[in-house]
Amino acid sequence: MHSSRRAQSRLVSAARPWTCLRPLHWSLMSENLFSALESAGSEAGGLHVAHCDGGSRGNPGPAGYGAVIEDTEGRVVARLSEYLGRQTNNYAEYKALLAVLNWALQHGVEKLRVISDSELMVNQMKGRYKVASPGLRPLWEEARRLSESLERFEIRHTLRGGNQEADRLANLAMDKGMGKMAAGSR
Repeated sequence: MHSSRRAQSRLVSAARPWTCLRPLHWSLMSENLFSALESAGSEAGGLHVAHCDGGSRGNPGPAGYGAVIEDTEGRVVARLSEYLGRQTNNYAEYKALLAVLNWALQHGVEKLRVISDSELMVNQMKGRYKVASPGLRPLWEEARRLSESLERFEIRHTLRGGNQEADRLANLAMDKGMGKMAAGSR
C-alpha cells in the first residue's frame, strides 16, 4: 500500500517538473513557447525576418509599436516605430504586424517570417484562436489579406526576451508620443 503511494507521488512530481524550478528574469526568456508545434526547419533560409512588438501604458493607454526587419543574410534593413495615441496593447501588436507586412510588400519581399511576443496575435493569425474583439477584427482581416499576398509567410511566437529591440523601439515611440525624451537623446 505504501509503495503504491510513493510511486504515485513520483508520478505527480515527474508530471510537474516546474515545481522545482526557480523563476527566470524575462530578459532571459528567448525561447519559443510553441517550438514543439513548429516545423523542424528553424533556420530562416531565404526569408526576411521581422521582429515586431506593440505596447501600451495602460490598457488602453498611450500606445506604440516597434519592428526590426532583417534581410535573408541577417542584416538589419529597416527599423519601424510609431506612436498610436490611446489604444490597447493588442491593437498596437496588430499595427506592428501591419507595418511589417506593408513594408515587405512595398520593398518586394516575397518570403517573410514574423516573430512576435504576442501569443494572442500569433495564434489568431495561425487560426488557433478566434478574433472576438470587434476592434481587432478589421486589423486581423487586413493582416491576413496582406500575408496572403506574399509567396511565403510564417509567424512565430517568442518570449519577451527574444524581441528586445522591437520592444525598445515600441517604448521609444511611446516616449516620443508622450513628449518624453529618451535617455541619451538630449
